[in-house]
Amino acid sequence: MPTIRLDLEYDGSDFRGWARQPELRTVQGELEAALATILREPVELTVAGRTDTGVHATGQVASFDMPAEPPEDLMRRLNGLLPDDVAVTAAAAVADGFNARHDAKARSYRYRLLARSSPSPFELGKALWWPHQVDREALDACAAALPGTHDFTAFTPTQTDHVRFDRDVLSASWDQDGDILSFRITADAFMRNMVRVLVGTQLEVASGRRTVENFIDLLGGAPRTEAGETAPPHGLYLESVSY
Repeated sequence: MPTIRLDLEYDGSDFRGWARQPELRTVQGELEAALATILREPVELTVAGRTDTGVHATGQVASFDMPAEPPEDLMRRLNGLLPDDVAVTAAAAVADGFNARHDAKARSYRYRLLARSSPSPFELGKALWWPHQVDREALDACAAALPGTHDFTAFTPTQTDHVRFDRDVLSASWDQDGDILSFRITADAFMRNMVRVLVGTQLEVASGRRTVENFIDLLGGAPRTEAGETAPPHGLYLESVSY
């Protein structure tokens, strides 16, 4: 039974996240409907990272099994049926049994901020406007503390299905391109809202409301109530998945 890998991009602004939900517009729902039309049978997708409402992706990966070889022009046919805010950038048969979620070794996210005094209509819904103080040295110190294995209990909602809160961060950094300040992080896996709470808490450090030392202390399994606010979803992008 062939396994198909789909590489995806989407603007999450008008989606209620990735996961299929009755009566709601989701990325999975749109893709599975398009695949069912082309293949004339229902398909259930497995995804590398389940993004929340409003979160974007430039390097999402999904997979599914099908009983016969896929049409050669599957990518073109899918893009002909999909709405403008989601696109398939690659569609190919891969090794049987490939699983976009369980075979992933690491995922990389980026959070974008528009760090200037005025908003931009071109960044509306694509970056968090941040007209406040930014202490780059403090942000860099926070990011430098993240690589390694830590307990991220403080950075995910209290009501959660997670039973393991340790995550192995492979890299983390802040970089700036003009007015866009970006936080980039790669880890073996992420918990719900983890990147957004990390960003929200670091911004408290950057604006002088919290110390770098306090941020570092949170990585030892502190409760959620001790970390900062959850940054809005529209600045977050799933950039890539490594296998």
